[in-house]
Parts: sequence; structure tokens; C-alpha cells
Amino acid sequence: MYAIIATGGKQYKVSEGDIIKVEKLDVEAGNTVTFDRVIAVSDGTLKVGDDAAKASVTATVMEQGRGKKVIVYKYKRKTGYHKKNGHRQAYTQVKIDKINA
Repeated sequence: MYAIIATGGKQYKVSEGDIIKVEKLDVEAGNTVTFDRVIAVSDGTLKVGDDAAKASVTATVMEQGRGKKVIVYKYKRKTGYHKKNGHRQAYTQVKIDKINA
């Protein structure tokens, strides 16, 4: 059984027991979170639309963290312009507990 959920502007295909990193959620580690925006659910047959809208996915927050550093380097030739910038994206790691279909 799997479900496709939407959170943080992205879509994730999840099954029970999966550990995924999603965009930062404002939830402490150890608490549970419910994903209500379920796009599709499959338990042998695929349910999409109004059938999947009734489903939800519950997960436990494992940790809050920040990803690897990405270097952004801007450069324009012949003008002496260059700019170096770094970015670390915040994430929340969750473990999928149950798919309520």
C-alpha cells in the first residue's frame, strides 16, 4: 500500500515505515503530524480525486535539520563582478506510521 502526499510544494510517494525528508515543518521532534493533502492512494486499486481526498497519512517527526551547503557563485566577465553565496535548506525528517485510506 502506498500514497502520494503533497507538502511544502512537493509531492512524495510514501509507504508505511518509510523515512523521508520534507520541507521544514513547525513541529518538535517526537510529535506526530498528519498529512491531509493526499493526491492518490493505492491498496491494490488506485484511488484518485474525491476517493483519495478522504484519506490521510500520519507520521512521527524524527528530527529537524539542515541539508548540505550549496554554493551559489555569480560572475560577470570583464567587469570584476563576482559574488559567492552559500545556502543550507532546512528540512524535517519524518517516519510514516500509518496510511488511513
